[in-house]
Amino acid sequence: MKFAKSPTGADGKNRSDIPQPDRKSVLLLVHLQNDFFPGGALPVDEGDQVIPVANACIRFFAREGYSIVATRAWHPENHGSFKAQGGQLPVHCVQGSRGSQFHPDLKMPPGTLIVSGATNPRKEAISGFDGTSLEDRLEDVEAQTLFVLGLATDYFVKQTVLEACQRGFRVVVLEDGVRGKNIQPEDSSKALQEMQDAGALVANSGDFGIQA
Repeated sequence: MKFAKSPTGADGKNRSDIPQPDRKSVLLLVHLQNDFFPGGALPVDEGDQVIPVANACIRFFAREGYSIVATRAWHPENHGSFKAQGGQLPVHCVQGSRGSQFHPDLKMPPGTLIVSGATNPRKEAISGFDGTSLEDRLEDVEAQTLFVLGLATDYFVKQTVLEACQRGFRVVVLEDGVRGKNIQPEDSSKALQEMQDAGALVANSGDFGIQA
């Protein structure tokens, strides 16, 4: 495992323990779907700001030949989380709908592995691992370290990172590539702390020389 050469990042925080991406690293894009961006059914404020960071990271990983995996919510029309089915959420990310598609400005290259979750109408899935093939796909590419960005920090990103840590992956959360729902103002910062407490590392894309 290679490590970052600089002991500090652009924000002045210690970065000596942050691994550099290598052939056993995966860029994990979490739920970058239309319904989670401004104008969607469950929008995350400032969600659009993660797209330039995501695209810069995608270019870097694709150029180096490292793996890229994207998770998505892929609900059937009768999903139990929807208000019409007695749930608490508006209809969102229905299979094949515009809301379920990835953001139109996201530049995912051919060969990106796509993992669909929440396909069981009777079960919500917050983590990208819950009821999906994500762990198998990561094993297929011999992943050891996950570089994670996406939406939302305090929901899908947090749960995916916590479960990745539980499964023994080394996880780096790219803080400039995530945004939170923040129903309470401190939700995102608390989520980042919870991820760090579970063993995840927090960095910015610039710590790896990636410029958005």
